Amino acid sequence: MREGETMLQEENESEITSLKKKLEVHMARNELLQNENQELREEVVRLKSQIISLKAHNMERKSVLWKKLQKSIDDNNNSEAHQQHKAPPVQVITCEKSSQNENVHTNPGFQDSAAPRKDKPAIVPPAPPPRPSPTLLLPPLHKKEKGLKVQPTIAPPPPPTPPKLSLVGLKSVRRVPEVIELYRSLTRKDANMENRIHSNGIPTVAFTRNMIEEIENRSTYLSAIKSEVQRQGEFISFLIKEVESTSFADVSEVESFVKWLDGELSSLVDERSVLKHFPQWPEQKVDALREAACNYRDLKNLESEVSSYDDNPKEPLVQTLRKIQALQDRLERSVSAKERMRESTSKRYRNFHIPWEWMLDTGIIGQMKLSSLKMAKEFMKRITKELESNELLQEDNLFVQGVKFAFRVHQVALILRPLKHLKN
Repeated sequence: MREGETMLQEENESEITSLKKKLEVHMARNELLQNENQELREEVVRLKSQIISLKAHNMERKSVLWKKLQKSIDDNNNSEAHQQHKAPPVQVITCEKSSQNENVHTNPGFQDSAAPRKDKPAIVPPAPPPRPSPTLLLPPLHKKEKGLKVQPTIAPPPPPTPPKLSLVGLKSVRRVPEVIELYRSLTRKDANMENRIHSNGIPTVAFTRNMIEEIENRSTYLSAIKSEVQRQGEFISFLIKEVESTSFADVSEVESFVKWLDGELSSLVDERSVLKHFPQWPEQKVDALREAACNYRDLKNLESEVSSYDDNPKEPLVQTLRKIQALQDRLERSVSAKERMRESTSKRYRNFHIPWEWMLDTGIIGQMKLSSLKMAKEFMKRITKELESNELLQEDNLFVQGVKFAFRVHQVALILRPLKHLKN
């Protein structure tokens, strides 16, 4: 008895020491993560301040360029207005000269030559002062020559705008380099990044790249992964051999193996980050093993739930029927989903030497279809009890509902078609 007690005490002490060691390891890891979190927060604050300064610099630069552009546009508008202000007096002078010539040639012999002068003063600026109409020059001719028929005094239509003045306006437009510079600064991100300089005189691109590298090098998380890769090399090699060499006689062995493998890999800091440093790790086979174990476990749990269903007579009829129908719907969805993917999935399982016969109708799929017959039995049993106990119920509707459900289950249970071509 004393020896047994001493052995129990030793076992308890060993368990306590192992738990203390695990607790110390977890506490140390927690402290490392807290330090890393604090460092990352400080880096984030510093990066945010740098982003704010860069945005302010960018806005200031854009405002300067916009002021230059506005100033150049105002200068162009002033030059155009000055040219238009000078143009009308020239045209007025020409109109006055033409009117003097018409007044001089009032002789009948020059009447033919005076007629084309009506259309001659056709050069008019866009907004000139009102010029003297050529129809006002005709009254002296009416007095001297009564025999001639003169057209009525209607002003001719306004002539088209002269092309010479429009050319002057086009020539006044100058090329503004500020517009091109503003466009390039807004569209070219690379140019902006090259022009942006940090306050220390270092380009921003190089500065941020150096900061990212510094954060990565300082990260205790990455250093922990590197040390894990160096320390756990033999352990990962052992797991690789186990995954590649283990053979399975039944899918239940796959489920237990996956459970053991996940327990071993849970000791790593980050499973995916550590295993990616080992190119010989059979990732596809491990994923297939986990998929097979998960699918089998889900079907097994659903099959046990269906087979262990027991009707509660205290529940209302409607609630019981809905519960049975919902359970049957889940069963049919699971079975149909596995049957749709059965052919492609079974080929992949065979390539990795994973049991796949459980997916046939002779395996758990067939068991689930046969266990659905219990649902139909419970459904019909509950309906008959209600009809016997309560005569006021509508017998026809309940009876038809029960027959429909039984026929549905019957159709599902009869579709037991094993894939013979997969066995060959």
